Amino acid sequence: MGSALIIVDVQNDFCEGGSLAVAGGAGVAAGISRLLASEPERWSHVVATKDYHVDPGAHFGDPPDFVESWPRHCVVGTTGSEFHPELDTGRIEVIFHKGEHAAAYSGFDGHAEDGECLADWLRRHDVDRVDVVGIATDHCVRATALDSAREGFTTTVLLELTAAVAPATTDVALRAMDGAGVTLHGQPVIRAA
Repeated sequence: MGSALIIVDVQNDFCEGGSLAVAGGAGVAAGISRLLASEPERWSHVVATKDYHVDPGAHFGDPPDFVESWPRHCVVGTTGSEFHPELDTGRIEVIFHKGEHAAAYSGFDGHAEDGECLADWLRRHDVDRVDVVGIATDHCVRATALDSAREGFTTTVLLELTAAVAPATTDVALRAMDGAGVTLHGQPVIRAA
């Protein structure tokens, strides 16, 4: 059996200067790239997720409530939906798009270009262990890690390679992940915006 790194939503709109920026996002992108370069054999596979909105309905709010609705972000065809330039994408084997027409936080809600879901792809590639990194610790990283554990994968979140929105929601996320049997390594990046 093998291992996979899941890179969650390291996109321009979630990094500094984006429409739904998380402080520290660009640093996370660069840190993931450094880790991939320094430990090229650490994972059998590297995959990524993207928020990829066409018309997600109430997920975009005007005004947003920042709980269930958010500013427009990661709209298909915009630069905001692209990976941050500090993220080296050379090792990414497949991208799982999520949220085209409804809110979707977990990478396990996404699908590859051919329609295959993340859980099926990982099983087909004999993956039993995953590490999760990306943006944001307290939202899409949390949801992806929880679903990974529910799907039966041994799951670790490399918190030093995640960026969090806020201390309160991050604390809730960390407790939820720990309670679900997810291994937490390090501390998330939480910076004042």
